[in-house]
This record gives sequence, C-alpha cells and structure tokens, in this order.
Amino acid sequence: NNVKIIRRPEVESITGLSRSSIYAKMENGTFPEGIKLSERSVGWLEHEVQKRNKNRISATRQGGVQ
Repeated sequence: NNVKIIRRPEVESITGLSRSSIYAKMENGTFPEGIKLSERSVGWLEHEVQKRNKNRISATRQGGVQ
C-alpha cells in the first residue's frame, strides 16, 4: 500500500477545479480534506482525490450531478 500525498497544483490538474473551488468543496464536505504538511502547505491523498473523480464520473454518467 503506497500512499501518495499530492499538492494543490496536481489536485487542480487532476480534477480541473480551481483553488477556490477545491477549498469551497472541502468546506461543504464534497471534497476530501487536506492534510497539513507544514505551517503553510497542504496536501491530499491521491487515492481520495481519484476516488472523488470516479464518483463524479459515475454520477454524471447515471444522469445525476452531485
């Protein structure tokens, strides 16, 4: 089990979301929580971001958008 932490620019690239959208979705519970890496940096678990993308694709393909 190799756990990879990714930083915001990669999260933006993977999801297509902007910085403000990522933080807004985190606040309303629709995006994985970040992990504080240091005083001024945050990362996300890559597998959680990928799972969120897969769920979005499934929801969209089934006709519903979350």
